[in-house]
Amino acid sequence: MRFHEQVMGVYFDDLDAFQVLHNARYLLLFERTIGSFWKQIGWGALLSPTENPDQYHVVRANHIQYDRPVRGVGEVRVRIWVESMGRTSLTFAMQILPMDHDLPYCTGTRTIVRVHPETFLPVPWTDDLRRRLTPLAAATT
Repeated sequence: MRFHEQVMGVYFDDLDAFQVLHNARYLLLFERTIGSFWKQIGWGALLSPTENPDQYHVVRANHIQYDRPVRGVGEVRVRIWVESMGRTSLTFAMQILPMDHDLPYCTGTRTIVRVHPETFLPVPWTDDLRRRLTPLAAATT
């Protein structure tokens, strides 16, 4: 399996009253790592329907399972990969891991759907993106 991984900091303001990473921050770490992934494959920060029509997508679902707490400040590794790619949808699998081993703190998935920039109705991914992501995907349809 090929994956994209990024080291992320956990800061004091990320923690809850018990000095544990707040549950909402896990999604934020996933979001930032997915952004890093898009940047790595050549997507810029600004939306451009002519240069990259696949940038127009919305989140359909996030699923997270909290396996054990991230305690205190420090660093974690956030790993994502393409779990599956359908005609209009794409699902990332995600893990938050400690720096020194692969026993996850948290696992999850995010499904996104490509949409038309004006109607926001689902439209198929371009052949260009499909070619770039298929080698990274566990399953495609």
